[in-house]
Amino acid sequence: MSKNIEGKVVVITGASSGLGEATARHLAALGASVVLGARRVDRLNQIAAEIRAAGGKAEVAAADVTKADDLRALVDTAVRSFGRIDVLINNAGLMAIAPMSETRVEEWDRMIDINIKGVLYGIAAALPVFQKQASGHFINVSSVAGVKVFSPGGTVYSGTKFAVRAISEGLRHEVGGAIRTTTILPGAVDSELKLGSGHEASAQAVGEFYKIAIPADSVARAIAYAIEQPAEVDINEIVLRPTVQDF
Repeated sequence: MSKNIEGKVVVITGASSGLGEATARHLAALGASVVLGARRVDRLNQIAAEIRAAGGKAEVAAADVTKADDLRALVDTAVRSFGRIDVLINNAGLMAIAPMSETRVEEWDRMIDINIKGVLYGIAAALPVFQKQASGHFINVSSVAGVKVFSPGGTVYSGTKFAVRAISEGLRHEVGGAIRTTTILPGAVDSELKLGSGHEASAQAVGEFYKIAIPADSVARAIAYAIEQPAEVDINEIVLRPTVQDF
């Protein structure tokens, strides 16, 4: 148990697999009450049941991050179940890799809707609660592709992840004081993110690249580190990659 995590109410989007699932399990084991949001409710119920069986506290809500109402409902579930919300982890993401010349406009739209607007909808849902409480913590998952443009292939994906970083920094500046903001920027981490490319050659290249991936709980530990700091300490950015990753 961590005294600065134990008892905190943590809402996680994209919690049905990968980073979201690993983070939910890790924080619950450290004593947090977790509220899991994703589209695959059957999967969320299974994860929540396993967390409860291990002595943890978990609730679930169906949440498509492209729908602002779903994120408001997810935050409402947390407040209704546990009386407050201490941390929102905007984790849901889509990585569709393809050269710009393929003009996969629908994939561009999906990445913008999930990776940028999804984060904004999460912020919109939680910020009024945080301001009313005069406390709270946003944790937004960007990428090393939000530090350096991943091209060819990841240009639009990088654009969305640079946006997450910019929004996080502006948010920190606007609401800091009582509300903390952390951006997590992972490299190759084992999750379903690598399966998001519809362009066959790019999908094969991504699969090859991800052979170096580190486990999802690597990110869960980084998130726990940011949360467990005393209230007056705001860990603003954590970049982590496989040791052998050069990009």
